[in-house]
Amino acid sequence: MVLVSPPPTTTTAHMPKSYFRSTMTRPSFSDASCFLSGAFLSLFLVWSFSSYFSDPHIASSSSPAVIDTTTSIPPSDSCSWGRGSIPNLRYDPDTPSFYDDANLSYILGQSRDRMELWDVKKDEWLNAHPSFIPGARERILLVTGSQPLPCKNPIGDHLLLRFFKNKVDYCRIHGCEVFYNNVLLQPKMFSFWAKYAAVHAAMLAHPEAEWIWWVDSDAVFTDMDFSLPLKRYQNHNLVVHGWPSLVFSTEGKSWTSINAGVFLIRNCQWSMDFLERWAGAGPQGNDYEQWGMTLRNTFKDKIFPESDDQAMLIYLILENEMGSRDKVFIEDEYYFEGYWEEILESLQNVTERQAALELEVAELRRRHAEKVSEHYGELRHKRLRAAGDVSEHYRKDGLTRPFVTHFTGCQPCSGNHNKKYSGESCWDGMVRALNFADNQVLRKYGFVHPNLLDSAAVTPTPFEYPVVGV
Repeated sequence: MVLVSPPPTTTTAHMPKSYFRSTMTRPSFSDASCFLSGAFLSLFLVWSFSSYFSDPHIASSSSPAVIDTTTSIPPSDSCSWGRGSIPNLRYDPDTPSFYDDANLSYILGQSRDRMELWDVKKDEWLNAHPSFIPGARERILLVTGSQPLPCKNPIGDHLLLRFFKNKVDYCRIHGCEVFYNNVLLQPKMFSFWAKYAAVHAAMLAHPEAEWIWWVDSDAVFTDMDFSLPLKRYQNHNLVVHGWPSLVFSTEGKSWTSINAGVFLIRNCQWSMDFLERWAGAGPQGNDYEQWGMTLRNTFKDKIFPESDDQAMLIYLILENEMGSRDKVFIEDEYYFEGYWEEILESLQNVTERQAALELEVAELRRRHAEKVSEHYGELRHKRLRAAGDVSEHYRKDGLTRPFVTHFTGCQPCSGNHNKKYSGESCWDGMVRALNFADNQVLRKYGFVHPNLLDSAAVTPTPFEYPVVGV
């Protein structure tokens, strides 16, 4: 969601000097013509300037207008404000909206105040704020967060800061905005359930956004060039990473066939209702214990008795509640979210493949402004596709950068990691992944980490890097 400004222009009026010779002779026809020409020129200039300042296409703090440059900027799948427009952040009309309803509740799970006709109300808000309309169907708000209190793990707060920096870096490059929440917006919805209250509130707070993108605090963007293929999801309202063959397996249902740590949900009425249904199995509901037993009986590999969001989502899909089989897109073609142990093993191969590609394609080595990084990301993707390394999107082949690396089970804040991992493997893995991503950012600023396990050390990148190594 980037505020895209029109290209800077300067307009200087070069006016020829008029020389009026004063003579003692009687005014001639030519003198009168010169005078009338000057008068008409003055009137024309006054009219021109008054027209400029009254032009409705010039945005001001009291007008909802938008500067339009769409004729020169192509549409994009990225999470932008709307390529070719500048939303007017200082305009909010007196027209009543859903915000003026005293019964509006931001709290998820209060059925008596449940939002209705959200699609209509959202469109009414956009029509009242027309500068936000361009690009509205592709606009994304990334939501993430962590607990309110300091981490118990001595390095937990530092790791969470690095994780958050990574998300800010990605959104700066791709034009997203970020909402970071560290409070319980529904006090009874703790642990992994807390995110649904934040997502629900974000939908109401951002009617200008078409998509809300939840990303767990322990997930890292490890391909800073990749943009979400929104056209791929145009007929769906919820996108999650998983394996359809496992979700719909006849040999046994698995509660790990989908991962709910990263999901993209459309800001619409269906999603509002689905969130209520999904979160209804949470600890704030009256049937929390009953849902725990139901989910445990449905998924034989579920290792704990409490109701959880991931198993509940799979259950809703299997039951096709609210037509969810058609509305939910289970992404398995690329790492919409990927398991960290599997990914870390491939980082060295990925680095070597990317360096080899840059040795082949001079344009990929070209230094460029960070703001135009998407151009080079698209170029990189096209070259990989031409070489057969990727399909239309990205493939989980160990040769392309994984989009999101998720440190499931590591618990960087509490430090209570899954016993199947050692703490060192989790923390070292996080540092490697974070610095792998950071190198893609720092390179635009002329530096890289030569050692992925050393976060403090950076080295300037020479011209024509990586042909000339660090």
